[in-house]
Amino acid sequence: MAKKLAGKMKLQVPAGQANPSPPVGPALGQRGINIMEFCKAFNAKTQEMEPGAPCPTVITYYQDKSFDMDIKTPPASYYLKKAAKLKSAAKLPGRETVGHVTTKQVKEIAEAKWKDLNANDVEAAMKIILGSARSMGIEVK
Repeated sequence: MAKKLAGKMKLQVPAGQANPSPPVGPALGQRGINIMEFCKAFNAKTQEMEPGAPCPTVITYYQDKSFDMDIKTPPASYYLKKAAKLKSAAKLPGRETVGHVTTKQVKEIAEAKWKDLNANDVEAAMKIILGSARSMGIEVK
């Protein structure tokens, strides 16, 4: 017999750094999810990732208090800021340029994000990443 679905929630947790403190603990606790079990499972699944990288996570929880999690790759903006060595994006994108990335770096980001993007090939994924870069005020050379 299938488990009875209670709901879904989305959290963005730093890779390898899930702990019961806010915002993770209260968000899970009010839904009856075992917080320590989630933290241990999340940290184990993200140990190969760069520590501290923000990981969007979709948590599906059931009425029997069990859960499943789907951990996605960090956002494109995280990778772009890292590649361009920036602290933040442009305040006025389109009018100011705050950094530069190369086409090679864009291709590496597209390959890293490909499984989470709605793209059929690397070129289409690169166009998505190029759009993100443009909206952040990052120029591609």
